[in-house]
Amino acid sequence: MNEKELYKQKYRAQLDVWKADIVKLKAKASGTKADVQIEMNKHVKELDHRIQEASTKLSELAGASEDAWDSVKKGVESAWDSLKSAVSDATSRFKD
Repeated sequence: MNEKELYKQKYRAQLDVWKADIVKLKAKASGTKADVQIEMNKHVKELDHRIQEASTKLSELAGASEDAWDSVKKGVESAWDSLKSAVSDATSRFKD
């Protein structure tokens, strides 16, 4: 397997973990007080948006030529860092 495929596989697996974390947050939000639920839903909506952006970047990576690989890789890493931070913030903010 080449570097691009390994890279894509690694990020796809992490994306699946984050999607599962978001599902947990959604479930937790449904059992909270209205004001907390509103706050959690706001964060979940933002996370859903960032997941979509990361998925789009990952798709770009799959279609990138060897010449564009470094540039697309940097875009993926930037989206990943942003998503990682947002998921971490949301999960720590709404811990049990």
